[in-house]
Amino acid sequence: MDKFTSLTGVAAPLPMINVDTDMIIPKQFLKTIKRTGLGQNLFDEMRFTPDGDEKPDFVLNKPAYRNAQILVAGDNFGCGSSREHAPWALLDFGIRCVIATSFADIFYNNCFKNGILPIVLPPEDVEKLMDDANRGANAMVTVDLETQEIKGPDGGTISFDIDPFRKHCLLEGLDDIGLTMQKADAIDSYEARQADNHSWQ
Repeated sequence: MDKFTSLTGVAAPLPMINVDTDMIIPKQFLKTIKRTGLGQNLFDEMRFTPDGDEKPDFVLNKPAYRNAQILVAGDNFGCGSSREHAPWALLDFGIRCVIATSFADIFYNNCFKNGILPIVLPPEDVEKLMDDANRGANAMVTVDLETQEIKGPDGGTISFDIDPFRKHCLLEGLDDIGLTMQKADAIDSYEARQADNHSWQ
């Protein structure tokens, strides 16, 4: 998993509440277990017509936001079914940070396991960042995980809270496997002892 330390990128505004995981990545794209290739189908039904043509009014189809790395969204983002493909699709598109007033619990946890930083902020702070994001290509926002600060294009700063353990994992790029591998020496020692003590097995 890639480390998340500090990110400066375009912030895309998505002023919608209850964006569920089927909206993020529709069910017909869940056949794969690969984490790559899903970005092209991110928000598929909002981005494309049934014929596959782009909908020019959708934010991520606008030239200013095609390379957005930060998403500013409404309340209860990531609700619905517990599909891990949702953060996979966001990450594959290039989104490394989602900011909202609240998240569905399973989606929120899955973000951390896949290198995405979900940030919960009060409505007034999200509204300010939404206004910043509406500046298009000038909506450059910096998210500093180490200092737990967000800096807007005007230089204003917003602080955010995060669980210390989850912060550590993102800063070090540690998913569940990475955390386990930190104990590799202890695991190897245990297996060696087991082999010696139970050589008859």
